[in-house]
Amino acid sequence: MPIEVDNYLRSHELLSFADSQLLVIDVQEKLVPHISDHEVLLANCLKLVQAADVLQVPCLATEQYPRGLGPTVPELLAELPPPIEKLRFSSAEVLLQSEELHADRDQIVLAGIEAHVCVQQTALDLLACGFRVYVAADAVASRNTLDWNLALRRMSDGGATITTTESVMFEWCEVAGTDEFKQISRLVTGRRNSGEPSK
Repeated sequence: MPIEVDNYLRSHELLSFADSQLLVIDVQEKLVPHISDHEVLLANCLKLVQAADVLQVPCLATEQYPRGLGPTVPELLAELPPPIEKLRFSSAEVLLQSEELHADRDQIVLAGIEAHVCVQQTALDLLACGFRVYVAADAVASRNTLDWNLALRRMSDGGATITTTESVMFEWCEVAGTDEFKQISRLVTGRRNSGEPSK
């Protein structure tokens, strides 16, 4: 027997485009070549940025000491707002001071490098500040698999939700049959990557 639902309520655990913002961490020219399978990382970061644009999810980016590590890679930089420069490994401090941060959006999706350094420290700091943190496992990477695996485990143990690029995109989208869904579907099928970065 079907249950009648007057006001459908989604799970608090699911992402909402209205409550989310995306943070792309330190995907820089001198770091990326040292990441194995960096093509997968870049493709998934780009998908998230483009999906955020389709669904009007605010997007921010950081760069770690760009004088030494170079700017954000061109294919991402073209799709992002101007990145925020930082010296601290965690992006939380500069993010919280930024006028671009939407304090009313408590879900923050993280992508970028390296998973066990800047991404992990950012995730744990943002959790401590009361944000709900979602880490797209196939859009973060480290130079080696052990660091990546342990970073995901530690972030999960600390309260972050570990998810994937496609999960983020479809949770933001929420329903099929809309123009936004068609655009998200094209992003998924156009340059689809299977599997995890092997780092």
